[in-house]
Parts: sequence; C-alpha cells; structure tokens
Amino acid sequence: MDTIFVEAIEFYAYHGASDEEQNVGHRYAVDVELTFDTRRAGRSDDLNDTVNYSRVAKRIVAIGTQEKYRLLEALAARLAETILSEFPVEAVRLRVKKMTPPMNVIARAVGVEIYRQRSSGERGSG
Repeated sequence: MDTIFVEAIEFYAYHGASDEEQNVGHRYAVDVELTFDTRRAGRSDDLNDTVNYSRVAKRIVAIGTQEKYRLLEALAARLAETILSEFPVEAVRLRVKKMTPPMNVIARAVGVEIYRQRSSGERGSG
C-alpha cells in the first residue's frame, strides 16, 4: 500500500484538560498519513481515482474547530474514525500536536500519534 500525507494542518481551537484551556484556546497542528493504493490514480491521472487530501484536511479542521475535547487522544480518535468512515482509505496515522502548550517547561509542542486501520470488509464512502 501507498501513503498520501498532509503535514501541519493548523487551526485554533478550544481543547484541553482544564476549563481555562477550553476558554483560552490554543493553536493545533495535525499531520495525517492515509494508506491507500494509488496505482489506479497513477494510471488514470484522475482525482476521482484517489483520496482528495484537500477534503480530508477540511474535515480535520472542521472537527478540530467545531467540537471540544479534554484530551488530544479523544480528538485524534474522532479524527481517525471520521476519516475511515468518510474516505476510501485502508488505514490512517494521525499526529495531533498542541503548539506551545501551557506547562511549567518550555516545549514547542505536545501531542499524540495514533494509527487505526479499517476492519476487514469495511469501506469508506469516498
């Protein structure tokens, strides 16, 4: 299988373990890797034969900005579930990062990376 990827999809949102984090908000960045057989698209040169990564990125931003989560793990799980259900990919790897997190140390980002794959026989809507 091949990989289609989008790096550093950024948005501002209101996720966090504390109420203060959910009120103030933070900048987030998401890297996504989609496992997909690109051979058909490689032969046809037709967008209909591949995964439209622009649509994937827009869904990530929509979920990231319209829903609220206490944990990055929950946000990442929701993103992965949505991608698997709405797009014809075999698997998805997501890295969700909270940029400049509020901690007692200086860190560029904290985050979580998850990998989910489709159950056998399950298909995304495309």
